[in-house]
Amino acid sequence: MHQRLYALLICLIISCCTYAQPYDLVIKNGRVVDGTGNPWMYADVAVQNGRIVKVGAIPTADGKRTIDATGLIVAPGFIDVHAHVENSLEAQPGAPNFIYDGVTTVITGNCGGSSANLRTYFDTLRMTKTSINVGSLIGHNSVRMKVMKMAFREPTAREQADMESLVEQAMKDGAVGISTGLIYTPGTYARTPEVVNLAKVASRYGGLYASHIRNEGQNVKQAVQEAILISREAHIPVEISHFKVASKPLWGKSTETVELVESARREGLDVTVDQYPYTASSTSLESIVPSWALADGDSAVLVRFRDPATRAKIRTEMLDGLAKNLRKNYEYAVVSSYKPDTTFNGMSINAINQKLGRKNTPDTEADLIMDLMEKANLKRIQMVYHTMSETDVENILRYPNTMIASDAGVAKLGSGMPHPRAYGTNARVLGRYVRERHIIPLEEAIRRMTSLPAQRFRLTDRGLLRPGYAADIVLFDEKTVADKATYEQPHAYTTGISWVIVNGTPVVENSRHNGQRPGQLLMGPGYVK
Repeated sequence: MHQRLYALLICLIISCCTYAQPYDLVIKNGRVVDGTGNPWMYADVAVQNGRIVKVGAIPTADGKRTIDATGLIVAPGFIDVHAHVENSLEAQPGAPNFIYDGVTTVITGNCGGSSANLRTYFDTLRMTKTSINVGSLIGHNSVRMKVMKMAFREPTAREQADMESLVEQAMKDGAVGISTGLIYTPGTYARTPEVVNLAKVASRYGGLYASHIRNEGQNVKQAVQEAILISREAHIPVEISHFKVASKPLWGKSTETVELVESARREGLDVTVDQYPYTASSTSLESIVPSWALADGDSAVLVRFRDPATRAKIRTEMLDGLAKNLRKNYEYAVVSSYKPDTTFNGMSINAINQKLGRKNTPDTEADLIMDLMEKANLKRIQMVYHTMSETDVENILRYPNTMIASDAGVAKLGSGMPHPRAYGTNARVLGRYVRERHIIPLEEAIRRMTSLPAQRFRLTDRGLLRPGYAADIVLFDEKTVADKATYEQPHAYTTGISWVIVNGTPVVENSRHNGQRPGQLLMGPGYVK
C-alpha cells in the first residue's frame, strides 16, 4: 500500500512540475482573428515547441517570453499560394519581402516552371535553411522541356509516358500538385489531353492542378473552361492562377468568368482561384510574341527574327493582338529588368522606342521587342503590363473562393523595377481593400490568406490559430498596415506588421527581421521518404 501511495505521489509531483513549466511564448492582449472567418475575439495565444498549445486567458507568468499585442491583430501566418522562389530563395533565404508582408509559407513551382528534380531542390533548401515554409508544385513546362525540349508538336506515346513518370516521381518527392503555364513555351504547345493525363498522375497522389491558363485576355472564357474540363476529366482539384481579365474590350466581364468557376463548383468540381490585388501583371517580354515563333530552340528563333518574311509575319500577328485589345501602341508594356541596358528599366516599350530615335509607330515598337530579345540573347526580360481594370480586381476579390497571392520571387532590394506585388500584396489587401475601400471584411481577408489556402493545398496543421497547429503567427496594426511599394518606386517593404513568427520562432520582432531561419519544407500527400 505504501509503495502505491509513494508511486501516486511521484506521479502527482511530476504532473505538477510539467504543468508549471512555462510556455516558450505567450502573446497577450491581442485581438485574435483565428483564420476561420469568424469575428475577432480578445484572447491570448501560447506556444510550445513550435506549436500553438492554448488560445484563451493565459497568465503572463506562464510564458518564458511574452509579447504584448495590445492594439494589434493576432492572425495565422499568411500563406502565399502562388510564388516563384526557385533560385531567388537560395540567394536570399531570409525572404524579407515575403516576411515583412506577413507571409510565413509559400507555394512555388507555379506557371509550369519548377525544379525538374524536386528531391534535389528540397535537399538544397534543407541545407540552406529559410525564414519561410516552402511547398512546391511540379511544373509541366519543366517536365516537357526535359523530355521534348522546345518541340512544337504532340508527344509520342513514349514521351507522354516519360513525362508521366517524371510527374509521378515528383509527387513521391513531395510535390503538392502539378502546375501549367499554357501561355508560355513549351507549355503552350501542349494540347488538353496531354495535360489531362499528367494531371491524372498528380491526382492519384492527392495533388491538385494549378494553372496559368492558356489565355487571360480575348479568349479568357475558353481558357477557364479548359481548366474546368481538366478538373472534370482528371478528377483533380483545380486552382486557376492569378485570375484576371487582361483585355480592355472585356473589362467588367469578370462577373462572367467568376460565374464559370461557381457553375463548375455547383457541378461538384473543386475549382478555386487566386489573385494579386493590382491592375498590372508581370511576365516576360516574349509573351507578346506568337508562340510558334519561339519553338525549336534559340537558333531557330533567331533565324525567324532575321528572316524578313517571317519577321513580317510575326510583326503582323503582334499588331493584330494590339488591335484586338484596343491598344494603339506598347505604352502599356513597361520593362522591369533588362540586363543589357538597365537604363531601360521602368520605361515602356513606346518610351524606349522614342528614346532610341526610332519612328514612333507600333510597327517599329514590334520590331524593337524582337531586337531587345535578340540583344538579350533570348534570355528572360521581365515586364510589367498595365492591362486590367480596378472594377475586375474588386469583383474577383469579392468572390469567396479567391485566395491572395503575390506571383513573386524573393526580391533583391534595389534591383530592377519589379512589380510592387513582390513587396506589398497582403498589406495592400488589408490596407486598401479592407480598411479604405471596404471590399471585404478583415476576418474574411485573413481567411483568404490563411485557412482557405491551407485547406486548398492540404497543409493540415496550418492556417488557423488552434491548439496543435504550427505556430505561424502574424501581429499587425489594422489601422496602419500598408503597402509602400509602387510601380514607380517598387522597392519598399510593408509597414504596420510588427511581429512575424514561423514555427514558434520570431523572425520579425518589432518590425525588424532578426535573421532567424526556422522555415520548414511542406510535403504533399504523396510524399515517400
